[in-house]
Amino acid sequence: MPLFFPPPLPVRLDRVHPFFFLLLCSDHRGQLAVSIARTGDRGKMKPLSLRKGGSFKKLLLSISIGHRSSATKPAAHDTKETSPEPESPQKPAWRCFSYEEINAATNAFDKRNLVGRGGSSEVYRGELPDGRAVAVKRLTGAPACERRERDFLAELGTVGHARHPNVCALLGCCVDRDLYLVFDFSRRGSVSANLHDEASPAMGWAARHGIAVGTARGLEYLHKGCQRRIIHRDIKSSNVLLTDDFQPQISDFGLAKWLPSEWTYRAIAPIEGTFGCLAPEYYTHGIVDEKTDVFAFGVFLLELMSGRKPVDGSHRSLLSWARPLLNDGKIEALVDPRMAGEYDGAQARRVAFVASLCIRASATWRPSMTEVLELLEGVEIRQDRWAMPEAAADDEATWLDDLDDDDDEEFNTASSPSSSSSTISN
Repeated sequence: MPLFFPPPLPVRLDRVHPFFFLLLCSDHRGQLAVSIARTGDRGKMKPLSLRKGGSFKKLLLSISIGHRSSATKPAAHDTKETSPEPESPQKPAWRCFSYEEINAATNAFDKRNLVGRGGSSEVYRGELPDGRAVAVKRLTGAPACERRERDFLAELGTVGHARHPNVCALLGCCVDRDLYLVFDFSRRGSVSANLHDEASPAMGWAARHGIAVGTARGLEYLHKGCQRRIIHRDIKSSNVLLTDDFQPQISDFGLAKWLPSEWTYRAIAPIEGTFGCLAPEYYTHGIVDEKTDVFAFGVFLLELMSGRKPVDGSHRSLLSWARPLLNDGKIEALVDPRMAGEYDGAQARRVAFVASLCIRASATWRPSMTEVLELLEGVEIRQDRWAMPEAAADDEATWLDDLDDDDDEEFNTASSPSSSSSTISN
């Protein structure tokens, strides 16, 4: 049976020197391993502060002990095996900013520089003294919110070690007065904005295909090429940003998890993510592995092709709309009519085929992101390689029927103001 590890103890980030963020984030599960000093006759918990004498050694010792002990905990999918000793963390390329620096960069967080707002964060455009455009992500919520601090460290500990042209580069962080992450600024905004904003011109096929391939490269890197396997858990069009030349960059690692090399999956509760993009095994059982991202990437491909949102006002999800068309080979009906038929038919058929593999109900029959990337880049398609046994195909048909039945319920929930990135309680 899967084990559910308790969440880490709360840490007052404003009392922790920036030097220790690498240590705080270097646990091989992406979780904190920090002890909190208990002081006072009532045993109340107090954070360790580097400003007080002796706290430097206490904090270092608590982190060191927590890190070593966490390496011997049993893996989430097997109580008999233990996870391996973590590798030495790669030195991150980001730095710690002062509040004065980011306040000046954003012109005191001028509302005119606000470029995005989510359920738990705000993003401001800024400019550093050297002229570099940056995006400053400020985590919102109560200052003492343990969840907010945990999410901050989770994102810092995952994307902070990732370096790839198709992954949004983290430049640094700040914990003065509040919690901030600083990224390179993507001038063209998100794929979602470019696809769905009425003021945006229709995106051409070449740009869409390039975005599909580039995003696949970034996701394949997170799964296979990064120092540790990173499961993003929230791949969607609003979390893929575009550079000036339409190069995609995967962003928003607030839900990301590390997957140790000896683990085949993680069991996670509560279920978090975006309606319309959640893999069945994750939505129903909390099972997370690389194939969770593969499923969401399949939905992303369909959104790129069709120009339709995963869930919209039609009361029908993109998946349930697209599956019959994919099964019948009606590629023309899948393609965004705003392109007026100007697209590469062979590429469109290949993208549709890859999407159909990614959104399979059973993770066993989905491709890996390495295989997805190879297919998108033109490797020969062998139909026998991807054919499913009859029983598995029957399960797919049953799942599609269930998906149609659930559409109205999912739409009503997803239409709520706070549901773009939701927590789903079982």
